[in-house]
Amino acid sequence: MKIKYLTKQAILKFIDAALKEDIGDGDHSTLAAIPEELQQEAKLLIKSDGVIAGLQLAEWIFKRFDAELEVDLLKEDGDIVSEGEIGLIVKGKARSILSTERLVLNCMQRMSGIATYTRDLADMIKHTHAKLLDTRKTGPNFRICEKWAVSIGGGENHRFGLYDMVMLKDNHVDYAGGIKEAVKRTKKYLAEKDKDLKIEVETRNLDEVKDALEAGGVDVIMLDNMLPSAMREAIQLIGGKCKTEASGGITEKNIKEMAETGVDYISVGALTHSYTSLDISLKAVK
Repeated sequence: MKIKYLTKQAILKFIDAALKEDIGDGDHSTLAAIPEELQQEAKLLIKSDGVIAGLQLAEWIFKRFDAELEVDLLKEDGDIVSEGEIGLIVKGKARSILSTERLVLNCMQRMSGIATYTRDLADMIKHTHAKLLDTRKTGPNFRICEKWAVSIGGGENHRFGLYDMVMLKDNHVDYAGGIKEAVKRTKKYLAEKDKDLKIEVETRNLDEVKDALEAGGVDVIMLDNMLPSAMREAIQLIGGKCKTEASGGITEKNIKEMAETGVDYISVGALTHSYTSLDISLKAVK
């Protein structure tokens, strides 16, 4: 699966910044205690059940820090794993393994937690045509990994940032003086800037749904914090003229009912802000 934001340049930029943040002017614990030429190996021990994610990233981190490290991936991103299994084995300079250990684990624990939660929710709605989306509710400078994890877990990525799609949310609408005015100004702006971006509008009730339809040129209508009954009525009103997205307060307790309304997309911010990290550790092989 080719994902636009997962470029080599973007990944390496993230890795370099993360290594600089963690290591600074040197991993002095390792430099002090470990002989420079000591060769060792370590295994990635999975300590809880879930969906593994971040293995490919882990390999890139190890290799970016020390190109001579050997990384043997024993699992693939997206695999269902169980406690006690081994995800990878890394061999080479002990100093390099120790200095990269925490960054690898920070990424993999979080990515695997996101992928696991995403898979759980996606499985709950797989009997419908609704697609599970993430949001921009991500950790600063970690979005690339979090959205990657969502895709590994079986979800789909919404816009990556503010620049690749127009989303007119409640505050935009209120500041602009209503949905029709917000959409009108947006279409004018896109035409003047020669930008081909999809437009999504957040609606809070059926009257706003009607306004979005009358405005024209809207690609997606978000149905925000609506009860399933109101959502069904809104979807019937829209009648396939554009895509629909359910959002707001959606959890594992109500996602199935939301999906069964016939909505096209369901966005869940909790995928990237309320997950539980998977328990993973890197253990020295003695």
